[in-house]
Amino acid sequence: MEFYGYRRKEGRPGIRNHILILPTCACGSESCRIVASQVRGAVNIVFNTGCSDVAANTEMSQKVLTGFALNPNVYGVVIIGLGCETVPHAKLREKIQAKCSKPVVSFGIQKEGGTLKTIAKAVRAAREMAAEAGLQQKEKFPISELLLGIECGGSDATSGIASNPAVGNLSDRLVDLGASAMMSESIEWIGGEHVLARRGATPEIHDQIIQVCEDYEKHLLAAGQDCRAGQPTPGNKAGGLSTIDEKSLGCIRKGGTRPIVEVLEQAQPPTKRGAMVMDTAGYDISSVTSMAAAGCQVIIFTTGRGTPTGNAIVPVLKVTANEHTYSWMEDNMDVDLSGIIRGEQTIEESGGMLLAKLHEITNGKLTKAEAYGFSDIAVDHVCRFV
Repeated sequence: MEFYGYRRKEGRPGIRNHILILPTCACGSESCRIVASQVRGAVNIVFNTGCSDVAANTEMSQKVLTGFALNPNVYGVVIIGLGCETVPHAKLREKIQAKCSKPVVSFGIQKEGGTLKTIAKAVRAAREMAAEAGLQQKEKFPISELLLGIECGGSDATSGIASNPAVGNLSDRLVDLGASAMMSESIEWIGGEHVLARRGATPEIHDQIIQVCEDYEKHLLAAGQDCRAGQPTPGNKAGGLSTIDEKSLGCIRKGGTRPIVEVLEQAQPPTKRGAMVMDTAGYDISSVTSMAAAGCQVIIFTTGRGTPTGNAIVPVLKVTANEHTYSWMEDNMDVDLSGIIRGEQTIEESGGMLLAKLHEITNGKLTKAEAYGFSDIAVDHVCRFV
């Protein structure tokens, strides 16, 4: 199986060829939005932090911003900073340039003399990059070059018994073809972590998965919090999920059954190929953010109750097995798997259908959130306890 993508000098090919307008901090976000609106092929993100933070949170912000720039779907980067943020735009530019050969430029609003002057320079730079990107031709690549992110949100009873198993079948198919699939949301392994850990390719990976869940609970307890107070969410409960254990047993099914070869920290690029898991919070948008920063070219997102979530850099393919949700939120849902619930299609057949849908997305078809220009970003910032 093959797909058409854009060759990168480093790493996997992109399935998109974006010019990313990247803020270093919240103060640069609005200027980035205006620049992106003036350049065809440009996308921007809205970043809500980047300044006045503790060291661990600054490190995470830099990890995510750098990861966005390095994502294979990005051709070039225009950075806009304010000038007094924790990590200035020039330093972020240097971090990115040290890891890739993509075109990267940066501007500081204070240094350039204000918003309008900065926007004018940034628009010119972005247009030049977009013109260069337009010359790049798509090439054929084996499916083994694909890294899929797997996410769920707004789950209900149909998630664990239909859409998640179908995505798990898709994950297995991709891994068998030599591709990679990444599942996140470690808080939603709790109660089922022993089941997930059995998939560890080595005893060390088994123990890592158990340890991730233990550490997460201890971390929250040290802050006087209990993860079971927020899980399942009110929407999960309304959708038929009664306990975190029940939710987790359904959640982990979307990761498939193949051996887990790597346990990753938030926004950490993988070093291996195959099935892997990432230690993130249970907030779906922050998990999608982390997987995009880790280099996923596309993300599949299961939901029972529905969600409009999208990402500026990475297409987000949304799947539901709830017939009402698909018909009621058809503007947001990409795939209807309710035939599983009605007994009209099997998990295996649904996995094959998802593979075909994914193949369309990798070859250029836009997801609904992508066509709308949705860009949801959230960075999980939790101070470290020592």
